[in-house]
Amino acid sequence: MTPSTTENASGTPGPDTPVVDGVDGVGEAARRERADRYDRWLSTLLPDRDGVALVAVGGLGRRQCAPHGDLDLVLVHTGVPGIDELAAGIWYPVWDARLRLDHSVRTVGEALSVALDDVKVSLGLLDARHVAGDRRVADELVRTAADQWRRTAVRQLPALRETTESRWQAHGDLAFLLEGDLKEAAGGLRDVGILRAIATAGLTDALRPAVRAAHLRLLDTRDALHQQVGRRVDRLLAQERDGVARLLGLRQPPSAGPDTGGHDGDVLLRRVAGDARTVSHALDDAWRAADRLRGRRRGGDHRPVRRPVARDVVEHDGELVLARTAIGARPDPALSLRVAAAAAVTRLPIARATCEWLAAYCPPLPSPWPSEARAALVTLLGAGPGLIPAWETCDRYGLVDGWLPVWPRLRSLPQHNPVHRWTVDRHLVQAAAEASRYAREVDRPDLLLIGAFLHDVGKGLPGVPGGPTDHSTLGAPVAEAVATRIGLPPAEAALIGTLVRLHLLLPDVATRRDLGDPVTITRVAEAVGDPTTLDLLYALVRADAAATGPAAWSDWKGRLVADLVTRVRTALDTGVLPAPPAPDPALLAEPLPVVHLDGERVAVAAADRRGLLATVAGCLALHRLEVLTADASIHDGRALVECRVQPRYGLAPDPVALAADLRRALVGDVSVTQRLRGRALAARATGAAPRVVWHRDAATDAVLLELRAADAAGLLYRVTSALDAAGVEVRAARISTLGGDVVDAFYLVGGWPDDAERARLEAAVLAAV
Repeated sequence: MTPSTTENASGTPGPDTPVVDGVDGVGEAARRERADRYDRWLSTLLPDRDGVALVAVGGLGRRQCAPHGDLDLVLVHTGVPGIDELAAGIWYPVWDARLRLDHSVRTVGEALSVALDDVKVSLGLLDARHVAGDRRVADELVRTAADQWRRTAVRQLPALRETTESRWQAHGDLAFLLEGDLKEAAGGLRDVGILRAIATAGLTDALRPAVRAAHLRLLDTRDALHQQVGRRVDRLLAQERDGVARLLGLRQPPSAGPDTGGHDGDVLLRRVAGDARTVSHALDDAWRAADRLRGRRRGGDHRPVRRPVARDVVEHDGELVLARTAIGARPDPALSLRVAAAAAVTRLPIARATCEWLAAYCPPLPSPWPSEARAALVTLLGAGPGLIPAWETCDRYGLVDGWLPVWPRLRSLPQHNPVHRWTVDRHLVQAAAEASRYAREVDRPDLLLIGAFLHDVGKGLPGVPGGPTDHSTLGAPVAEAVATRIGLPPAEAALIGTLVRLHLLLPDVATRRDLGDPVTITRVAEAVGDPTTLDLLYALVRADAAATGPAAWSDWKGRLVADLVTRVRTALDTGVLPAPPAPDPALLAEPLPVVHLDGERVAVAAADRRGLLATVAGCLALHRLEVLTADASIHDGRALVECRVQPRYGLAPDPVALAADLRRALVGDVSVTQRLRGRALAARATGAAPRVVWHRDAATDAVLLELRAADAAGLLYRVTSALDAAGVEVRAARISTLGGDVVDAFYLVGGWPDDAERARLEAAVLAAV
């Protein structure tokens, strides 16, 4: 035989690597053909001899050889002499063929002994298959290894579960990773092997048709990945996704929206996510079955507990099942929702047989929903942490599609923004779970839960030509339609649409606008309309951030949003706009120059001169501090600059050195200025072209210039220096970082400039970037 194109020990194909002619394709047939050719070649390496057999485990043992997979071989013997020479006669040709090899030489007894001590070896032997030599020896190993596993599986599973959870901790959840490991991540191929082991032990039917189909698709994906990259690799990197998708025949539909990324690779991501979730859910179910069996064995004559937990729902042996009275010729359409709500509230899993019965026999809900179904949905969404597993179970069995026809479009939809941890569907469910923490802060907790659940429903929708493309605007009518479907009256459905349309308003304004400017508060108050909507939006903002990931929120952002909400609530309640904050009296009284450092606050005062904001920003960048907000003003001939900062790399600078450099810079020390310019030039960023957006009526006494660009150290210094050189006074700056990009807002004192002046300023800013 001619072995396959594979890797050497370093993982890089060599020039002398043999090739399996025409068997580098994707699919089960190609995998089996590769295994057959390996078998024929390996059988020539072991001479006929009684008491010795070559056994394949791993991918070759299962006949699931990837294009650039490795070989896992065991030379099994009965104690015959010269076994080391026989082994060398096999291993060296494999190495000479530039194949990755995992090998061992053992008697049947030794192999079984190692398997008792190492659960990974136990699982590996379940894939054992005769390749060459004495078949009786190989058959004995295969038979006795399987028998031993069946006898000891219940005892070994806790150790297996511990190592599995450690692996998940290291590799993450494949369903929600943009660059996941197809083998090691949760829901990947390694977990299918665990399901196969549990099924072999007879604990539960773990390899159901949906799991088998998901397994085959994951194997196909790995085949295509190997073929695309040309070597053994299990991590699906972003740059390989489109190529792998094309090899699998996956195409993005022409109607795909802007939030899907519009690439074939996103179709692949959705398929991988769905398959990983199927595997993960099956493994959770299998672990529970094993736990119940172990509990019965420890408890002797154990009788399952049966108790009612909700209408038509009973707990039986730690799972929720239907009461006998619920099973009839015409089931209640709301039954599946009531079962899901009971599971979420009690945090008990729904039995597999119950899910299958509901999926087969529960009729679809009418439109609009009856009040009982709507109440069950609110109970489900308000259950907090119990919502996540209950929803996932219902989604795996197709129940959610019967509740919400919009759901298939959202399922496993990837989000390429780095701050997002979850796919769109999981993010929505997570947001509802987080919103339950704020239910007591609002007048209508039911609308908060539904609004949180629907806030990103517009993601993935195609933009209207010449119309809006923002997912908030696109999602508002969709959310309103869903709210109407579930039975909310028109006024409440309209409020849900408002929450979806405005769910980004508070964080965007808080981080990008001057909260001391009356125009900012007036605009938000006009958009929100009333205190009830404001409270709902404030709770939704916090729930959305918590469901997004740790990078989406910070103490600083939380304080800004809370400050904005307080000011807007005052305006809505009294009609009076809060007065802008007064400057720090110490900045006006102490001898110049004044430098105050107080944690995240940096405040300075100097003699009035142009370019002070740029000088302070550059000095802060020199000490690796990011400026979050900056305010400049003139009082009694003094120029004041107050900034909120955070360390760029997590380590606070030396306050003594920072204060010294600030004082020197404030009095125009040339050496400090030169250092600032040198750092600024070195820090220039590359990437997508920056963009400038103008806002005319966003401030009382200024025009707003908004810069959207790649993040880089010293960016604020460069831009403010350019604006100062252009003769423009900057009274405030707001810095908002979104992953690797920034949206920086600069308040330029004066009226709306003409076209030529705007073009000049815009060119100066873009040149600085």
